[in-house]
Amino acid sequence: MAVTPVQTPAGLEPAFDPSAYYPVLVYAVVVVLFAGGTIAATHLFPFKPRKPTRVKQMPYESGMDPVGSARMQFDVKFYLIAILFLVFDVELLFLYPWAVITYGEGGDQLWRQVFGTVVFLEILVFMATFVIAYVYAWKKGVFQWR
Repeated sequence: MAVTPVQTPAGLEPAFDPSAYYPVLVYAVVVVLFAGGTIAATHLFPFKPRKPTRVKQMPYESGMDPVGSARMQFDVKFYLIAILFLVFDVELLFLYPWAVITYGEGGDQLWRQVFGTVVFLEILVFMATFVIAYVYAWKKGVFQWR
């Protein structure tokens, strides 16, 4: 089956060819069969302890015996640091694509001329907000662990 070229604004390109995606389909089928086979094997074959003892039934965490109740409360500082970590991640999710589009090799010059300054100022406001929140958390002692 010959693929006929199609005229696009970027030039003459080959038309959509579904046969190019067959390897992806084969890979997806192999992954699903492997996952299903693994789950089926754990239920069909007796790969579990034959003699459940008290030691085998004990919860295991970091090589240490569990101490205290599993329902103990965590310090609020743990949650604050987790939220700050998410803020750092979200900031990178916004900054990386912007930097690639704006300063990358294949960036659109028209976009840079029309939106470049406005978007740069918006990124500066975003960074200033982030720095203010970071300094506020630092002053409140969020980063000091007891």
